[in-house]
Amino acid sequence: MRTLNGFTHYKKADAEKYNRLRWWYGLTVGDILDRAADIHPDKEAFVDGKTRLTYGKAREQTDKLAIGLMELGIEPLDRVLIQLPNWNEFVFAYFALQKIGAIPVLLIDRYRPFEIDRLISLTGARSWIVASRYKKTDYIPIIQDVLNEHPELRHIILVRSETEEKPYINLETLLAKTELSSINSHLLSDRRPDPTQVAHMGPTGGTTGDPKIVPRTHNSLLTGTDFCSKSWEQSIEDITLIAGPIGHDLTFSKGFLGSVVTMGKVVFLDSTDDEGICKTIEREKITAIVWVPTLAQRLIQYEHMDKHDLSSLKKMHSAGGASHPNLVKDVITKLKMTFFNGYGATEGMTTITRATDNLETICTTVGRPTCPYDRYKVIDTDGNELPLGKQGELVLKGPGVFTGYYNNPEENKNAFTQEGFFRTGDMARIDERGYITITGRIKEMINRGGESISATEIERLISRHPDVAAVAVIPMPDPLMGERVCAYVQTKAGVHLSFNQIIAFLKEQKASVLQLPERIEFIDAMPYTGAQKLDKRFLREDIAKRLQD
Repeated sequence: MRTLNGFTHYKKADAEKYNRLRWWYGLTVGDILDRAADIHPDKEAFVDGKTRLTYGKAREQTDKLAIGLMELGIEPLDRVLIQLPNWNEFVFAYFALQKIGAIPVLLIDRYRPFEIDRLISLTGARSWIVASRYKKTDYIPIIQDVLNEHPELRHIILVRSETEEKPYINLETLLAKTELSSINSHLLSDRRPDPTQVAHMGPTGGTTGDPKIVPRTHNSLLTGTDFCSKSWEQSIEDITLIAGPIGHDLTFSKGFLGSVVTMGKVVFLDSTDDEGICKTIEREKITAIVWVPTLAQRLIQYEHMDKHDLSSLKKMHSAGGASHPNLVKDVITKLKMTFFNGYGATEGMTTITRATDNLETICTTVGRPTCPYDRYKVIDTDGNELPLGKQGELVLKGPGVFTGYYNNPEENKNAFTQEGFFRTGDMARIDERGYITITGRIKEMINRGGESISATEIERLISRHPDVAAVAVIPMPDPLMGERVCAYVQTKAGVHLSFNQIIAFLKEQKASVLQLPERIEFIDAMPYTGAQKLDKRFLREDIAKRLQD
């Protein structure tokens, strides 16, 4: 079996244990689509704005594309960029690569040459599956720009191209000219990868913010996905809405892949427009939503929400940021949904609350680990495990967790403890039930004159104010104290707040003097990244500029 240079293998004793106890299933990601198509070939599985596909049809298209990619010369362990919007073609592209043992590298559609150049260099990708055009963006100039820097890219496969853009390849043409003959099907089955191989790569900033690549094996990716889907009760009857970018790990693993594992239906929406979301929920009878708190908050605040029939909704999985108590309560009361408060990342950590949890638990914790065989603990600065209820850095290890950033030995020295536990960079407490409360990020902890102040805790306090729509707390450079606390606040429509009103409210909440922002900037709208997370890097740059004025 070929091995991928730069991949950190699981320790032999750990791998033997995970296999012996069947924590690893011995299945590939491609097997999951085949299983669903074998059991429910005529069940509608994937819906986007253009097509509706059954599991059987999705497998047929996937197999044809897989054969076409083999004929192009794409080999096992080749890295292939996938940069597609929330379209059904993502299904073909992703699973086709899985079936031939190649490795998809997920990119969000908003990435441009700077990010793409960097990811090609980090992964060694030689092929790229990309939209020809999406909304107002023509990707051809972007592709040409990237090729100028990376002539080693062998195959550019365009999706939904209206013309033949030579020397590029059209995905539709590739599908049309490929036959599912018995010979081709046999060749395809021979390419089934070993479940211990790397199946998937996702980019991340990790705990330092520098770009890194997370490789996941078939075993670890499916273990993490399967246990998570069970934990928040995803089922074959669910119709799951995906509105965030499919290239983002939360959307991909919890929404898309979790739905395929449970043989449910995925509805792709390539817009985060509130009206479009409501119309889609109403038309498709959506039962489940997976997205970041930002999008949940926007839906709750949508002034025309009551004009739509959203009664089909049953559950919401929210992660990728802090879900503040007011948001949780609003989702439960206004949408009559079960709110699952989660925490996770590309590296494999996954926790979530359960349907049986009380409101306080949902509001104040991110639940407990979804995979009971992944071990979580908190440690002090010397690496010592802390007792229950004590705050420390959250670390974890297990069958659903990655083992190291790709081709990055220097980073991996700092990213793992001597026992092989991944250091998340998140500060947390674990209670006697195993429930985890995230108290902040080490890199986002504000150091004011030697005092460590949690930005997350201040955000939670300010978010309790009934007139606050969104808040972000960041460190503000200071020549005397090193850093001071700055809060960016977005008020609800038509409401005006002052610095003194926020401070008075925090004092009413019995906040300590350390939790009182020393500066507050009121803005009309928060900046967000392509993954719809608060863009704190932009805010840190903004406050630095303001301080210079």
